Order: sequence, then C-alpha cells, then structure tokens
Amino acid sequence: MPQELTLTIHVTPRSSQTQIQEIQPELLKVKLKAAPTGGKANAELIGALSKYFNVPKTKVEIIKGLTARIKIVRIYFY
Repeated sequence: MPQELTLTIHVTPRSSQTQIQEIQPELLKVKLKAAPTGGKANAELIGALSKYFNVPKTKVEIIKGLTARIKIVRIYFY
C-alpha cells in the first residue's frame, strides 16, 4: 500500500549552503544555494528532499507554492 507524507516547507533561496532543518514533525525549514529563477530553487529543493528521505526525485512533488517561499510538498513512499 502506498504511503505519502505531506509537509509544509519554508524555503530560503540564495543561502551559503543547502541545509534541511526540522522545526516540527511536518514543518521543515530548507536553505538552498540556488536562486529562485527559472525553477532552479524548486529543482534543488526536490533533489535535497529526495536525498533526505531516501526516495527518487520522481516521488517528491510540490503541490502548492511553486513561486512562493512557503510550499506544500508531498513525498510518496512505495
């Protein structure tokens, strides 16, 4: 049976390093090196979360907030 996790993520682009910090069980603060232009920050976010949760990038989906700093992300575990 597929399982999924929905998270609220506060993104800080143009940081000195990529870093994920858990604030609460379903709230993460993520610092990204990439600038928020051309989808670079979203792509880096998906890569960082897939590595953090040990799932393929295709199992990480931004479902709300593509152009905002506060995003809702769903991660699928199979």
